[in-house]
Amino acid sequence: MSGHIRMVTPIPGPRSVALLQRQERSVAHALSPHVPVVIDQGHGALVTDIDGNTFIDLAGGLGCLNVGHGNPAVVQAVQAAVAHFTHTDFSVIPYESYIRLAERLCTLAPGDFAKKAAFFNAGAEAVENGIKLARKFTGRPAIIALEGAFHGRTNLCMALTSKPKPYKQGFGPFAPEIYRIPAPYAYRWPGGSDLALVAEQAADALERAFLTQVAAEDTAAIILEPVLGEGGYVPMPAGYLERVQAICRRHGIVLIFDEIQSGYGRTGRFFAAEHYDVEPDLICVGKSIAVGLPLSGVIGRAEILDSAPDGTIGGTYVGNPVACAAALAVLDEMERLNLVQRAQHLGERLAQRMQALAGRCELVGDVRGLGAMIGVELVLDRSSKVPAATATSRVLRRAMEQGVIAVKCGIYGNVLRFPMPLVITDDQLDEALDVLESTVVAEAAVVSPV
Repeated sequence: MSGHIRMVTPIPGPRSVALLQRQERSVAHALSPHVPVVIDQGHGALVTDIDGNTFIDLAGGLGCLNVGHGNPAVVQAVQAAVAHFTHTDFSVIPYESYIRLAERLCTLAPGDFAKKAAFFNAGAEAVENGIKLARKFTGRPAIIALEGAFHGRTNLCMALTSKPKPYKQGFGPFAPEIYRIPAPYAYRWPGGSDLALVAEQAADALERAFLTQVAAEDTAAIILEPVLGEGGYVPMPAGYLERVQAICRRHGIVLIFDEIQSGYGRTGRFFAAEHYDVEPDLICVGKSIAVGLPLSGVIGRAEILDSAPDGTIGGTYVGNPVACAAALAVLDEMERLNLVQRAQHLGERLAQRMQALAGRCELVGDVRGLGAMIGVELVLDRSSKVPAATATSRVLRRAMEQGVIAVKCGIYGNVLRFPMPLVITDDQLDEALDVLESTVVAEAAVVSPV
């Protein structure tokens, strides 16, 4: 194939095979790679393996690389930071990059109220500390989360996460006082997919949970993703979040948005919350905050952040100065390259291509999303909506063999998702989608309803 993809060996190539054999002997099996090659370098939306094969990367480090692989400005900022110092522990000796990052994110976060921020290492830590802050602020124990939610792999976050396999099975018991309500997943909502009705009924389920699961006055927080991530790239329908916010305010419950996947411009707004008439009390951020360097954060109401006494949140490595320097450079690059608007453009282009594919391929059951956070759900039969999980895996494997790295999600493992670098060019995206579409069409010719 001409263009950006360059395949010079079978996948995996001989040098990757040799290293993957060493991995098999020394690395835990739980960390087996999705793409059986070893990277040599990455630039923008392209990655090249140690055998010289160049791929178009639609996975973006699972959404961590909005400004692209090897972004020169970020690389320069990281190098400069390392040359000054690598660590102090902010609670021992503070540094300017942490403070500047907090100032900028508090300005960007929605809400007409005083805000503060705290930084951590990984998304799961941000979620855990958001929950800690909500419980401390309210003095209540209970947390409500959605079906289909993914909030991380620590013990508390596994309790919040909805999907048992592969994330939870065999790792219990889990943290208590976690309660579950249905997510407004319109494509699979019982009784139809009218968005207004789904939003109303899903919000009704929250009100009912206060009668059947946990009292409102015992509930510290409701945590949700404004677009389900691992749950299938499902955007919350108009009206749902607004009503959830009203319920929270009526009962003194903290509303937490997990924007670890949906934030940083992915949906065509800096935060997905901006698509709705809502002002979450706390927002958890991570992934593209620092191009994959370990950094995450909680941003929100100052009175909630300040409810925790000195020393009760934090950790040795949290808010590392090198990662904070990278994060500031990321924000500069997002502004310089206008990546929030770019995400909207990419999403429109992607949605048009996928909707056209749906028009000629019965395997595509649903195309949905906000901005560039587009999910494509594959089904064996559009009437029964039987999930095509095995077919989805084959589509991804064949696309990878032809030079396109893509990933899936969804409670059934049957949703194509595209957490690609937002710096991907139009022609790179088109080339990648040409490959992906051809693999979907080829798969549709061989699958049949079960």
